[in-house]
Amino acid sequence: MSFKDTFSHEFYPFKNQAEIDRVRAITYEDIVAMNGKHPTNPNISLELWRSDECEMAMITDMVKRIIESDRENKTVSLVMCNPCPTYRKVAYMLQQMNVNMRNVKFYMMDEWADSDGNIAPLTYKQGFGYAFTEYMLKNIQGLGFKEENFIYHSAKNTPAYSKMLEDDGEADCVYSGPGWPGHLAFIDPVEDWYKPTMEEYLEQGAKVASLHPLTIAQNSLHGGFGMSGDISKVPPKGAMMGPRDAMKAKNVLDVHGITTAGSMVTWQRLTSRLCIFGEPSQEVPASVLQLRQNPTRMLMTEKTAATIEPDDFFQY
Repeated sequence: MSFKDTFSHEFYPFKNQAEIDRVRAITYEDIVAMNGKHPTNPNISLELWRSDECEMAMITDMVKRIIESDRENKTVSLVMCNPCPTYRKVAYMLQQMNVNMRNVKFYMMDEWADSDGNIAPLTYKQGFGYAFTEYMLKNIQGLGFKEENFIYHSAKNTPAYSKMLEDDGEADCVYSGPGWPGHLAFIDPVEDWYKPTMEEYLEQGAKVASLHPLTIAQNSLHGGFGMSGDISKVPPKGAMMGPRDAMKAKNVLDVHGITTAGSMVTWQRLTSRLCIFGEPSQEVPASVLQLRQNPTRMLMTEKTAATIEPDDFFQY
């Protein structure tokens, strides 16, 4: 009996091994040769960035849209991803340029929820609403930002979230990046989301849903949870935007550049290939961005785009 070197794990929802093998074989040189064009969707620009410069693209896009909202006196609605120190830099630039933020609406992309579906309050220090308040909102005091234009997930806001975006004319930009199981926001490949058809799947709005085990494991390495694999500290559910919110957004900026403490180690290298180049499926939620008809920027860092190959001398 010969030993198998490819395995189907029950907990991993994406079972199309041929598709996994196909995207795994996409090399760095293959991505460079695409010359900024997505293989199947002309609405998608595929950008390759140095790992230490990719953040600049997101910062520039955010600041540009906020400045334009001031100059042109128009509302801009932005769906903001997992808060990070990036927002301190955005806030600093806005303060230095004295940009009036009266027309800006910030929608939080997602938030943690407990096993009973209770959404984390703004006082929860591991929460995204808390972090956004600390990194962004406290640093734009005096720039005219209106408190009511901060739409964070809560028992009141989440059921109305998608309708609020619709009333605003949909998001001007969604800032996103996939998680280990290919999630879009916290839209994980779990039963809470699966529908008989892709059309039904893409029509779903914001709600509270369960998280995939890989999402929980991934976040146990996050700074807010101690960077130590302490799964017991990571909530099992989340509140999040729905697929319809990403599909209807006027623009999406999707960043693929997470590594382990800046090293070459990253779970995102294969996941990103499935999201960007794999067949769109409910089992890889972020892959549905390939179906968008509006402008979409997909940014890959050189480390994420690096060829997938074994290294016998590297251990974790």
